[in-house]
Order: sequence, then C-alpha cells, then structure tokens
Amino acid sequence: MPNVIMPKMGDAMEEGTLLKWLKAEGEEVAEGDPIAEIETDKVTLEIMAENTGTLSERIASEGDSIPVGDPIAVILGPGEAAAPRQAQPDVAAETDAQADGAAGLAAEASPETGAAGDATGSDVAATATVAASADQPATRDTRDEASDEGSILPSPASSASVGAGGAAQNGGAPARDAGERLRASPVVKRLAAEHEIDLQQVTGTGPGGRIVKDDVMPFVTGAKPKPTARAATAPTPEAAAASPAPAPTPTTGGADRDRPAAPAAAPAAAPGRPAAVPHDLSRIRRTTGRRMAEAKREIPHFYVSATVDMSAAVAFRAQVNAGAPDDASKVSFNDMVVKAAALALREFPALNASFEGDALYDHPNIDINIAIALDGGLIAPFIPDADQKSLGAIARMSKDLINRAKTGGIKPEEYQGGTFTTSNLGMLDVDQFIAVINPPQAAILAIGSITKVPVVRGDEIVVGHQMTLSVSADHRAVDGAIVARFLQVVRRSLEQPMLLALG
Repeated sequence: MPNVIMPKMGDAMEEGTLLKWLKAEGEEVAEGDPIAEIETDKVTLEIMAENTGTLSERIASEGDSIPVGDPIAVILGPGEAAAPRQAQPDVAAETDAQADGAAGLAAEASPETGAAGDATGSDVAATATVAASADQPATRDTRDEASDEGSILPSPASSASVGAGGAAQNGGAPARDAGERLRASPVVKRLAAEHEIDLQQVTGTGPGGRIVKDDVMPFVTGAKPKPTARAATAPTPEAAAASPAPAPTPTTGGADRDRPAAPAAAPAAAPGRPAAVPHDLSRIRRTTGRRMAEAKREIPHFYVSATVDMSAAVAFRAQVNAGAPDDASKVSFNDMVVKAAALALREFPALNASFEGDALYDHPNIDINIAIALDGGLIAPFIPDADQKSLGAIARMSKDLINRAKTGGIKPEEYQGGTFTTSNLGMLDVDQFIAVINPPQAAILAIGSITKVPVVRGDEIVVGHQMTLSVSADHRAVDGAIVARFLQVVRRSLEQPMLLALG
C-alpha cells in the first residue's frame, strides 16, 4: 500500500503547500497521472502517481503545509485492500495516563524528517508546471538549523498565556500537558523559536492535530487568533467562576536586535481615512523577504561601481544580430554582460565563491544566475559553465530560461545552484542600482541602462553610449581592490567586444 508523500525538491525545502487535488478519493489513476498540485518556496509542481491503482485516501487537505516526506495520499494497487483507519486518540485520557506514569518528564518534540528526509523510496514524481520564485537558489541548507531550533521549546512564561480551566487562548482548546506528543512542522518550530512562542499552548488545526503555520501566525503578529473547530474541555465550576486570563502577548526576542520585528498590529489609519487592508504574502514573497533580510543582516556588503563606454558594444551587437540565423540566436546586451562577467571570473575566482558558516568555498565551475522578474517575485536560474559558452549559446539559453520561467517550465535543478548572480534593471530605464547579495554567493552584479551621452573623442564631441555596472560583494570573501580589478576586466571586454567572441 504505497503512500504518496510530499517530495523533496531541493536541499533547502522543508515543507510544501498542497494547493489543489486533481483526483478524487476512489478515482482510478494510472502511472504518470497528475494527482495533486503543490507549491514550494520557488515553484508550483504537479505530483504524479508512480503506480496504477485507486486513490484510496487523501490524507492532506487543500491549503495544508506538509513537511517533506510526510504522506499526503494512499494509492491502492489492483487487489489491495485499504487498511483500517486509525482512530484519533483521546488526547485528554492519553495525557492523564502519561502524567500519572511519567511525572516530571519534559514534553517530547515530534520526530521530523530532518536532513535525511529525502523523497527517496517514495512513490511519487514531481514535474514543474508553474514557475514562481522569490529569490534565488537556496544553496544554504537550513534543515538542521530548523530542527535544532524546534527541539527545545521556550518556557510557557515567555509566550502565550493559558486561560481558565487550562484552555489555551488561541481558540479555546485545552493546553497540552507535559508528556503529550507535540506535532509541528519545521517551519512552525523555527517561528516559535524566533518569536519565543510556547507551542504547548497552541492548538493544532492540521491533520491529526499537527500545528501548522496559520496556527502560530496570530501569536507572531499579535492578532487575535481565530476560534478553531476543536472543542474545548468543559471547565470546572471553580474555573468557570475565575476571571479570564489576558490575551497572549508574543515577544520578538529582544536580545536579537538585528532580527526584523514582526508588526504588532495593522498601522493605524489617519482620521477620516480608510483602514489598511492586510495582504497575504505569497510563499515566494515570504521567501524573498526572509532571504534578503538574512543577507543584509549577516553579510558585510560593500559596493563598487564603474561606468562603461558601450559605443563599440552597440555597434558589435547590431552587426552580430544582422547575421543571426534566427531570433533565438540574437544577442542582448545582458548576454554580453553575462559573458564578460564569466570571463572576468576566470581571472578573479575570489568572486566566484560561497561563504557559509565560517568557511569560504571556491567553485571550479562558473555558473551565472540571471535574475528574472515574475508577477509573484524573482527567480534566478543559472547558465552553467557560462565562460565556456559562445555568445550565441548564452543568448539561446537565456531566452529559453526566461520564456519557461514566465510559462512555468523552470525545473528545480535549473535554479538550485549558481556561483555568481547578475541582475538587470536597465530595460526599465534605471541608470544605476545596488543589488542585495544572493546568499551564500560572494557577489552580485547590478546592470543599469545604456544611455546616450556626449563624449570627447580626439578633438570632437560626439554622441556615445554609457552604462553603469555595480558590484555588491561580501567583505568576508573579498576586498575592494579585487572587485575594482574585476570590473576593469568586465569593462575591457565590453569596450572591446571582439574579446567576447574570442573568449
């Protein structure tokens, strides 16, 4: 009786959201049929059946956040019978029995999939159908970090309070006693650790009582939690007569002043003006915000800019594209910058590096990420071995990645990686900007627009073309002089574009 599980689509993936069921319970499925649509931090995927049979049970519901490796459905093969469903335990009775036999024991954190929770041996396959991304490829592995943060729960005194009769204030359900098993996803445990929330006082509304993200967000934002469908234990007469406890007041970990504080409440509207409307952040936008905040908080950024005379590049590009065999082979200015940066990284490998923990890692390959703006956020697939590809090959691959990003065809292996990132706002008439480093990479190159300017050539003033490039670099990995020399090489290649054809 194979289980369909939440697949692991990258090292940094901890959980996915089940967006939509594509098959009903009892429906026949064939191997390769899409049965559900899920969303990760970067893409939307269809989960395929890996065996033929009947979709016997849909374990997860639409909208659930499910840890990697957890079952979401059961497919029965021909002749297989469904196993009887296990009845939900009586939590109150079970807790009383545990308390009698094991007084003083600390609450047990539920086992998670952790670093070994890959989708190997699963009965599912996933293919990308809709592109989305917040951010750049998540090469930093946060699974152990999330697991460690969730293994020790904050003390009850530091988070939600308990009302009369032991009912938690997040919806009227009884608080857990010591010894009762706690079920929560890694993301929930990380949020609880960051905001000092006692998960023992949070009512889980997920499958089997699992605590999901929506259950803890009211404690993070300070909003009043919505009542849940879970019935509360009837209070004793003495408890009913007692005054109610105050509503929970979450803390934001004042010791960590660099961590962005969660808003306590919606901003107050000016007199006579309409109130602000809360906006639900997409998974992509949340990931972008988290990773960019992490980058600015942890990486000592510094910035170096250079102005490039693009007059020769403009003429070179026009000549190349006039002889291009098809539109896919036509070269953009961004393609030229990618090639120039790749050639410069050969000479300055210090910028083609990653800084993780206290260690610096040099990459033997030069894989250039290109940031692509989508409606829901950013995604940055990479061009592998860009220094070894011709301008035409870079142009074709770049167009293919952009087109598939916009139509949903980017695969996880195409954005999970990269050694150096480029970001271009030139097409939006932005003269110059500063980009945030894509962790754990050591640098990112921001590309401005090409503008016409008067330049002096010999004794004449003529119309020239100018572009500004800006590098944001990690001072732990590289110093300013190296970045300046790197930009000199990039500028030389663009001002003498024949070098791009020969490189």
